[in-house]
Amino acid sequence: MENFVDYIRVFCKSGHGGAGSRHFMRTKFKAMAGPDGGDGGRGGHLILRGNSQLWTLLHLRWYKNVIAENGGNGSGDNCTGANGKDIVIEVPLGTIVRDEETGEVEAEILEHGQEVIFMPGGQGGRGNAYFKSATNQAPEYAQPGEPGREGWKLLELKVLADVGLVGFPNAGKSTLLSAITAAKPKIANYAFTTLTPQLGMVEYRDNKSFCMADLPGIIEGAHEGKGLGHRFLRHIERNSVLLFVIPADSADHRKEYNVLVNELEQYNPEMLDKQFLVAISKSDMLDDELKTAIAAELPPNVPHVFISSVTQTGLQELKDVLWDALNAEVSPSSL
Repeated sequence: MENFVDYIRVFCKSGHGGAGSRHFMRTKFKAMAGPDGGDGGRGGHLILRGNSQLWTLLHLRWYKNVIAENGGNGSGDNCTGANGKDIVIEVPLGTIVRDEETGEVEAEILEHGQEVIFMPGGQGGRGNAYFKSATNQAPEYAQPGEPGREGWKLLELKVLADVGLVGFPNAGKSTLLSAITAAKPKIANYAFTTLTPQLGMVEYRDNKSFCMADLPGIIEGAHEGKGLGHRFLRHIERNSVLLFVIPADSADHRKEYNVLVNELEQYNPEMLDKQFLVAISKSDMLDDELKTAIAAELPPNVPHVFISSVTQTGLQELKDVLWDALNAEVSPSSL
């Protein structure tokens, strides 16, 4: 069974507010001594809470309906109805909630412990005691509670990582991730081995580290939903630095780079504001003359590093370049 789930569709309903009470105080000598109807309770909220220990939406897979409790009705003696019980949904960092009908993003979770009410419960109605005034000593009316909200919601997870690996299937991204982190992604010599994001921590100098994500391979037309399409591109949006992995044996290195950049731009033009770096993988098969020829094909304003995950060549240089990029002021990448 697939253990990484990054997309969930759930029907959500917050609680209705309780009705206010239309009640009059009764005393031994007076049947209607004055209004004392209490307010209704608030309906239950639906709340998202960030949990840094979660990496997937898998635990929500069986949530078909999330329905919060209604607020209690008010009663006499100015008693307020009980608030409906809130429902808290714990999600991994990087989760957004989108309304299925409008497509609007209603909530976003980026920090551990962060809570967002994405569907508030209805307010309780006012009891008749609230409406008492000098000119209206015995109001006969009270408010009904406000209805809760309901609708189909889409929960999407966008992986939070410092560096995202971008490249065609079988470009060597998984091998690179396993070589410089403790991650153990599935590696094989065929396209789309990586079907879900793989995260790893890269240990740097002086006990520093940063997070790298190997993302599913991109193909031409990904922005149109071809291949793994939007499921892949969604995760790239979070990464501050994008490392384009292009194999040394590519037929045309510049064309491959341009295709990858175009797919990102077609999906979301803001992608071009990220920092771009290029790693030429499998470079143990190259001599200095070939490296010079390949370097001449690459964009002159995008830093590049020749690496070999098998022989560990260039990996420390790559870490240095990535660390510098992560700690530099972000400036838009040029094509």
